[in-house]
Amino acid sequence: MESRVEAKNGKPWSKETARPSLRRTQHKFSRMMSDDNQDTFRNVSQKPGLQIWTINNMQMVAVPAQGFGNFFEGDCYIVLYISQNKGSGQSADVHYWIGNSSSQDEQGAAAIYVTQLDEHLGGSPVQHREVQGNESPRFRSYFKNGLIYKKGGVASGFHHVDTNVYNILRLLHVKGRKHVTATEVEVSWNSVNNGDIFLLDMGKAIVQWNGPQSNRREKLKAVLLAQDIRDRERGGRAQIGLVEGGDEKDSPELMKVMMAVLGQRTGPLKAAIPDDKPDQVQNTSVRLYHVFENNGNLVVQEVATQPLTQDLLQSSDCYIVDQRGSSVMVWKGKQASKEERQEALNRAVGYIKAKNYPPSTSVKVMTEGGESAMFKHLFKSWTDKGQTQGLGTTYSMGKIAKVEQVKFDVMELHARPELAAQQRMVDDASGDVKVWRIENLEVAEVNPNTYGQFYGGDCYLVLYTYQMSNQRQYILYMWQGRHATKDEITACAYQAVNIDNKYNGAPVQVRVVMGKEPRHFLAIFKGKLVIFEGGTGRPGVVNPDGGARLFQVRGTNELNTKATEVLARASFLNTNDVFLLKTDHICYLWYGKGCSGDERVMGRAMSDVLSKQDKQVVMEGQEPAEFWVALGGKAPYASDKRLQREEPPHSPRLFECSNQIGNFRMTEVDDYAQSDLDEEDVMLLDTWEEIFLWVGNSANQYETKEAWNSAQEYLRTHPAGRDPDAPIVFVKQGYEPPTFTGWFNAWDPHKWSGGNSYEEMKKKLSDPASLSQITVDLNSSHLNKSPVGVSGGGYRAPGGPTSSPPVYRFHGGDLSPRPSTPTSPSTQRAQTSVSMTLSPSPSFSPSSPGGGTVSSAGGSGMYLDPELIVNKSPSELPQGVDPGQREDYLSDVAFESLLGTTRSDFKRLPKWRQSDMKKKAGLF
Repeated sequence: MESRVEAKNGKPWSKETARPSLRRTQHKFSRMMSDDNQDTFRNVSQKPGLQIWTINNMQMVAVPAQGFGNFFEGDCYIVLYISQNKGSGQSADVHYWIGNSSSQDEQGAAAIYVTQLDEHLGGSPVQHREVQGNESPRFRSYFKNGLIYKKGGVASGFHHVDTNVYNILRLLHVKGRKHVTATEVEVSWNSVNNGDIFLLDMGKAIVQWNGPQSNRREKLKAVLLAQDIRDRERGGRAQIGLVEGGDEKDSPELMKVMMAVLGQRTGPLKAAIPDDKPDQVQNTSVRLYHVFENNGNLVVQEVATQPLTQDLLQSSDCYIVDQRGSSVMVWKGKQASKEERQEALNRAVGYIKAKNYPPSTSVKVMTEGGESAMFKHLFKSWTDKGQTQGLGTTYSMGKIAKVEQVKFDVMELHARPELAAQQRMVDDASGDVKVWRIENLEVAEVNPNTYGQFYGGDCYLVLYTYQMSNQRQYILYMWQGRHATKDEITACAYQAVNIDNKYNGAPVQVRVVMGKEPRHFLAIFKGKLVIFEGGTGRPGVVNPDGGARLFQVRGTNELNTKATEVLARASFLNTNDVFLLKTDHICYLWYGKGCSGDERVMGRAMSDVLSKQDKQVVMEGQEPAEFWVALGGKAPYASDKRLQREEPPHSPRLFECSNQIGNFRMTEVDDYAQSDLDEEDVMLLDTWEEIFLWVGNSANQYETKEAWNSAQEYLRTHPAGRDPDAPIVFVKQGYEPPTFTGWFNAWDPHKWSGGNSYEEMKKKLSDPASLSQITVDLNSSHLNKSPVGVSGGGYRAPGGPTSSPPVYRFHGGDLSPRPSTPTSPSTQRAQTSVSMTLSPSPSFSPSSPGGGTVSSAGGSGMYLDPELIVNKSPSELPQGVDPGQREDYLSDVAFESLLGTTRSDFKRLPKWRQSDMKKKAGLF
C-alpha cells in the first residue's frame, strides 16, 4: 500500500513547496558548484586517516590536525575518515557535523559538499549526518579522548594557528562515561555542579576539578582529555593539576588558583545534572520503505518489517530503513538514477521532518556494496558479493555449518589470536576435561567412560584446562538440557560460581544451550559427542524405551563432529548428512548422497560409540523395507544436494551494557580497541556466532549479576531475529581467551598492569617532581573572566575564530618564556597581574644543556639538535639530559621524523612498544 508523507499543513510534501530540494539549494549556492571549486576535492587525500574541513563563507577550509576534536557551535564541519580494510581495499565514511548555532546556509552548503565529495570518491563512502550532542558512535570513535564544543564560529575569519599558545582562559564542562563531551561554559562557579567534572584551562596550566558525585571512570576520561589538550594544543608544554571536589582542602594551592579565576563561592554548588540519554535502547522495530517521487510528491511505500532479508533490496531503487526514529538509514542501489542517488541524503532529512522525528535523528546514507556493519546487522542474513549463501534445512536443531577446515596448530593459535577468534578455538582441544552432572541440585562427577554423552533431561558442567604462555587457563562450560527443570538450570549456574571461586575467578564461563554447542566444545570430545533428546545419564536410572532412535551425524573430523538425536521419522533425514538409525536388533548407517567421504568415516566412528550392535550400511535410494518401517514409513525430506555453507560472517560489534530504570540499554563503541574496555565496564562483544560478556574488575555488582540476562535480552530483542540460544561467553578482566582477544587489534596482555588507572594517573600528576606547586599572586583586584570566543583579536584556536581571553604573565624557568601580549585596546584594558610559578614540564631539561646546539621551537621551548642525542652513549650526552628520556628533548618535527608518530600517539603506546621504537631510532 502506498502512502504519501504529508507536511504539518496537511498538504502533500511537494518539491515545489514544502521540501527544500537539493536542486534548489544547489541553485542558491551555484557559486559553489563552479569548476574552480573542484580544486577543493583535488586536495583530498585518499590515504587512510582523518581529514576535517569547516564551512567558511560557503567554502570548505581544511582544519589543521591540532584542531581535530574541537568544534565551534556556530559552524558546520565535514569529516572524512578512510580506513584500510583487512586484506585489501579501503572504506570511507563522510560526516557532516551541524553545530547548534550554525546557519541554514552553512548547513545547506555542508550537505552539498558531502554529496559532491561522495561523488568525487566514486560514490562508495557511507554518508552520515551528525548533530551536536547526538553524534554517532562511529563519529565519536575518531576522537577517543572526547569532543570539545567551543563557543562562537568562523564569523570573524578562519586562521591557521600555532598550537603552542598559552594566552587562553576557559572553563570546560566535561560529561560522559564512554562518549566524552566538553562544552565551554561561563568562567564562574555558577557553571559548576557537584556531579560533573570541570577543566579550568589557563594555557600553561589546566586544573581538573572533580565533582564529589563523579565516578572514577568519568575522572579518568577527563584526565585523558586534559592530557590530549596539553599534548595536541600545547605541544606537551602545560601542567595538569587535580582537585577532588569532596576534598578541596587537600589541594590548597590549586584551590587558590580556582578562587582567583572563578571568584569566591557565595553559596553551595548546584546539584548534579543527570545525563540526558547516556545510552541507546536497542530498537526492535525496523521498517523498510521504498521512497521515490511521483509528480513532485514524496511517496513512501512500506516494503517489510523486521526481520529483514537482503533480497528485499533491488539495485534499481533507493530505500529507507527506519528504526522507529532512533536511526534512519538510506540504501542506494548501484543501478538507481544519478538524481536519485544525489537526492538520497536530502530525502532522508525531509523524511525525518515529515515524520516529526527530532532534528537530531541519526542519518546514514550508503551505497550498495558499501553497507556498514550496523546496517547488515539489521538483516537476518547478509551475503557480500562473491560469497555463497547456504541453504537452510527442514530440521535445524543441532545444525552445524560445514565450515572450511584448517589444521590446528596450538602454537599458531596462541601466536595469532585473530585466527583463534575466527575459528572459535582457543587451542587444538588437547587439554584436560572434567565433567560434572547436576544431581539433586548438587554436582556429581561423571564417569570418564561416558564423557561426551549429554542427555536433554540433565545439566552439566564441563571444565577444560589448557596451557598458554606457561600458565594454566580454564574454560567452564555450562550445558543446559532442553528438558532440564528450571531448578536444575539455576543450580547449574550456582554451582558454576562455586567452581569459578575454587579457581580464583580464572575460568571463562560459557553458557551452552542444547543443540547450539560452540566449535571448541565439539572438539574437546574428539568426535564422540552424542546428544540424546531426553532422558538422563544418572546412574541407576532407566530411561524409557521409545523404540527406534535416529541420530543425525555432522562433521568431517574429530574436532567438529557430533551426533544429535532427532525424531525417528523419515521427514528428518537430509541428503547432505549421515544418519544412524538404532533399533532393537540392528544399527543402520545411512549415507546421504550429498555427504563426503570424511563425513562417512566420522559416521562409522560415531556408530561404534552409539551401538555395539552389527552395523548395516544403507545408501540413500537403496534402503530396505525394514528401514522405512522403523521410521514409520516413507516421507519427503530435505533432498537438495548443494552443501550447506557457513553463514557469511558479520563484522563484530562492541557495546557498553547497562540495566538502568528497568530497561536494557547499550552504547555502541565503533572502531573499538582494547582501550575501550574500562575496568568499571560490562561490555558485550557480538561476533554473531557467539556473544562475549566482558566484565571489568571494578564493574558495578548489579550490572555484573545482570550480565547474563542482559546478553539474553540483547539476542531476544535483536532486530535481525537472532537465535536466542546462541552461546554466551562470560569473560573476566585479565583472563581473556584468544577467541576473545583475537577480535581486537594488537591486544596487550599487560595493559591493566601498566599504570592506566585513574589513581595511578593521579599519583603521577600529583608527583612533586613532575608538577610544581601553582601559586597565584592575589595582588590584582580585578580578573577578566570572559569565556573564549567572545570578541575579536587575541587567542586563535585551531580551526576556528579569534578570541580575547585575559593575559597572564608566567614566571618560571628559562624554558618557560612569556607568551606575546595581544595589542588590542580591549585586551590591554582587561590585562591583569595574575602570576603563576611553574616548573618546567618533565619533558624538558631543568637547565639549558651546555656545549650543545640548542634550537628554539616557536619561541615556546628549547630543544636539542637530534645529532647530539641520537646513537650516543650516556656519557656523550649534553649535561642534564636524561638518557632514558631522550625523546623529550626533540622538537615535534624531529620527534615525528625519527619515531614516525606524533608525541601524543607515542605516549599512548605500551612501554615495550615505546622502547622498541626508541631502540630503532637510536634513542635508547
